Amino acid sequence: MTAPAGALADAYAAVTATVLPLADDDLLHATRCRGWVIADVLHHLLEDARRALVAFVSTVPGPSDVDHVSYWTGGAVAGRQSAWSTRRAASAYERPSSIVAVWAETAPAAARAAAAADPAAFVATQGHVLAVPDFIATLVTEAVVHHLDLSVSLPAPPAPPESALAVAVSTMDGLLSDEVVRPATWSPTDFLLKASGRASLTARDRLALGEAAGWFPLLS
Repeated sequence: MTAPAGALADAYAAVTATVLPLADDDLLHATRCRGWVIADVLHHLLEDARRALVAFVSTVPGPSDVDHVSYWTGGAVAGRQSAWSTRRAASAYERPSSIVAVWAETAPAAARAAAAADPAAFVATQGHVLAVPDFIATLVTEAVVHHLDLSVSLPAPPAPPESALAVAVSTMDGLLSDEVVRPATWSPTDFLLKASGRASLTARDRLALGEAAGWFPLLS
């Protein structure tokens, strides 16, 4: 797996580059997340960055009970805010661009904290304990998928960086059986959109995946 701390910095920088030029009206465009506009998705990512800052300075004894793959299975993220509460929290800002301003300050701080964190340490989040590299990888996967979510209606958004895509793809590969080979025609973005339920499998996809097609989406 790509070094997760560097990938997180790259992923967060790409999100910032996507939203920073947007006007308030642009931040109200639809996304791939049902019921959320761009500002809502960004606020959700902002909460991730804040959660990371707390976690990195609040290490706990090991061992971990999930890694960067199993974190996404078995209700491991059940403690998250609901879609509606995220919308309410985002709407409390005076204007959508205020969320961008807070994100632009918070995301780099979280990335620096990730780079400075002891890779041998453990953190607690969402009711689970993870090794620091695995925790960072979950943040990268979240950032990449939501980058794709919030940029869907924009004319020429920056793409998620290769380093971050590699971490997110590694996560999705881990959610597949070792015996399953994803279709060679899929790009990393195709895989992430289909694995996260953002895009539907085609008939050709289902034929190539066989019974594994029933496992999709791998996460949502």
